[in-house]
Amino acid sequence: MTVVKNGVKEGGRRKVLFICYFFPPVGGAGVQRPVKFIKYLHRFGWDVTVLTVENPSVPVFDESLFDDIPEATVIHKARTFEPGYQYKARLARPDGVAHVSSPEKKVSFIQGAKRVLRSVVGILLQPDPQILWFPTAYRKAVEVLRETPHDIIFSTAPPYSSLLLGRWLKRKTGLPLVLDYRDEWDLSSTYLENSKRDRISLFIQQRMQRAILRSSDGLVATTAASTWRVIERAREFGARLPGICIYNGFDDADFSAIPEHSTEKKTDGKLRIVYTGTLWNLTTVEPLVKAIIQLSAQQPTLMDKLELIFVGRKMSHQLVLLEQLGSTGCHLHIQDYCEHSEAISLMNSADVLCLLLSDVDGAERVVPAKLFEYLAMNKEILAITPKGETADIVSRYFPDGHYTGGDIAGICNWIEKKIRQRMAGIEPDRAEPREISEFSRQHQAGQLADFLEKVVTGRAEQPSSIVADESF
Repeated sequence: MTVVKNGVKEGGRRKVLFICYFFPPVGGAGVQRPVKFIKYLHRFGWDVTVLTVENPSVPVFDESLFDDIPEATVIHKARTFEPGYQYKARLARPDGVAHVSSPEKKVSFIQGAKRVLRSVVGILLQPDPQILWFPTAYRKAVEVLRETPHDIIFSTAPPYSSLLLGRWLKRKTGLPLVLDYRDEWDLSSTYLENSKRDRISLFIQQRMQRAILRSSDGLVATTAASTWRVIERAREFGARLPGICIYNGFDDADFSAIPEHSTEKKTDGKLRIVYTGTLWNLTTVEPLVKAIIQLSAQQPTLMDKLELIFVGRKMSHQLVLLEQLGSTGCHLHIQDYCEHSEAISLMNSADVLCLLLSDVDGAERVVPAKLFEYLAMNKEILAITPKGETADIVSRYFPDGHYTGGDIAGICNWIEKKIRQRMAGIEPDRAEPREISEFSRQHQAGQLADFLEKVVTGRAEQPSSIVADESF
């Protein structure tokens, strides 16, 4: 770990340029990772300069995340030429003209024109629409790096055009470059909203990823399996890169600010299950819905004792699934994205926190960011995930609370058991808070500071193994 005395790293303070398209006031889990790194890096001898977008084209905002940014942080912004997010989403949606009231031939023509337009735009905007931020961001970054010496560039993705920007800045300045894969590029190309999956796009993106990995000096990823996967990807491209797994985590300060009213003990006898986060291809609610429908058929009198709260963005197909719960008699509350502090308050009101991960190729290497805040909340967890890294972590804390998506009967029986326990006044199981200190954001910032220092000094080595959590 980097040696720090009186808040200053031995040998003087370092300076890092963070390339973050997703940065406050943008909201979402992907923003919290760089924000928390920035919040704590200064304690380990690193000063951070941020390059971000002035007019982000994104679905959600959360001004409260600014509260975590230290006042001394220098933030530079560059405008993007992207259109508004809603326009991008409509253009990417295959059924985007279904609402048009026109003669059949006219509708067919419009649909065909839109398909052609989507294909042309998709091929031009590689690797993602945020490439339209590249020209102004590059000019701004070069200006910043000329005015103020920096030691290293840290680029976090998605969007993966940020990694491309980091590569060009390295070529221009000679500074070492570290890539932060919040999601694997190859998985994002398969599942990410609005991503392009045609052969031409995948070919172009593979060439881009090859060039980026071959020119970088180190990489960070959010799971041990993903870290190894990207290291192996780099080897395929002829690059031998040092890498480190730094999970997403939790910030103790977020939980010390929970409003007092949210900690009051529930007395209504209902089992409250809370899910926070996006519902989409990679986090489908379908297994939970099927289990509740089955429980409703078997034990209809229990439905009045079940309360479900879903907070966050939901894709249209996921909303259709949730609507099926309307006939079960359970108490269903659906809420849009809210500020992080409010989401934590809702988590704290739960008896059980629900974690979802779809059983699809590659999901075994994914760990949802909310898992670590769930653990910090010290609440019982119902995890519906495939076998893999998420299941391994959950099972260490709640060995009886993990089910695969195909085990509908098991999920159904577990919920019934918990409802009956709640009715009898039996408190849910708790995890031991001391066991999760490895996932604290401050600890993880120390890991990153140590890795950046090794890259700068040329001491970073390709690992023979990746130990993501020493307690495991």
